[in-house]
Amino acid sequence: MMNLTSMLAENCTKSAVLFNSKKRILEYIAELAHQQLPDMTEYSILEALMTREKLGSTGIGGGIAIPHGKLKCVTQPMLVFVVSKEAIPFDAIDNQPVDIFCAILIPEDQCQAHLSTLAGIARLLSQKELTKKIRHAETNQQLYQLLLEYSAMETAK
Repeated sequence: MMNLTSMLAENCTKSAVLFNSKKRILEYIAELAHQQLPDMTEYSILEALMTREKLGSTGIGGGIAIPHGKLKCVTQPMLVFVVSKEAIPFDAIDNQPVDIFCAILIPEDQCQAHLSTLAGIARLLSQKELTKKIRHAETNQQLYQLLLEYSAMETAK
């Protein structure tokens, strides 16, 4: 089972952000990721996310999107978790707007890690009780603690 603690930094966990487009939320995710990956440009991170979106939306339904990209300079999977105050159009599979974004940046050569991380995040976010709490988190700190708590419960199962 995946361990969110090693993949998610507190400064890459943001609640109640306000953006109005898919492109702008992905730019913001790239900005946050760049803080953790200073050797990478925001543009290269954004390009990896946009390249994947062009293959088909990463909006999985229920107001949730898991944008992801593979990058050469990433040595271990990294998450950026952003909750939008208002849901935005994201071309999700259920045609509903999205307000929960869990972006995953994966080392280019780790296909298996990529798939298992995606599956783990999707499983975690399929818990209705958790997504409700995520949407109601009032601070970045509260959101971060909530994610770690649920991740620990998942890992213990």
